[in-house]
Amino acid sequence: MRIRNYQPSDCKQLAELFYQTVHSVNCKDYTQEQVDAWASGRVDLAQWNRSFLAHHSLVAEHDGTIVGFGDIDASGYLDRLYVHKDYQGQGIATAICDRLECTVQTGKVTTHASITAKPFFLRRGYHVCKEQQVIRQNVVLTNFVMEKQL
Repeated sequence: MRIRNYQPSDCKQLAELFYQTVHSVNCKDYTQEQVDAWASGRVDLAQWNRSFLAHHSLVAEHDGTIVGFGDIDASGYLDRLYVHKDYQGQGIATAICDRLECTVQTGKVTTHASITAKPFFLRRGYHVCKEQQVIRQNVVLTNFVMEKQL
């Protein structure tokens, strides 16, 4: 596996990986209506690209295939962290997260973790600040504001 910096040419593939991961991995913790609202398949690629370029964004590749990605902003907000459904449990999210956390200057990392991702972040030393309900396309989803002191 190779971890590299994001390139604008990656954006469409990352959007597809995001959609597939939510619909195949997160579906164990969320209803079909919730995953459809969370990942509708209609990502604004220009907006995502701007966001990835504004953040420290990393892409994991295995044999030339993108298998994961993550990004963090300058304030220490870990925005996205997704691993392809066929590469779960292989340390890819850990490797990406390790690299992203090393870039933080603020002394802490904050993320909004899904029910699915919460155990991963707990194992990494994050704690739950609060459980919250977010609305996506008029559908309520539960996630957790989590924080880690570095």
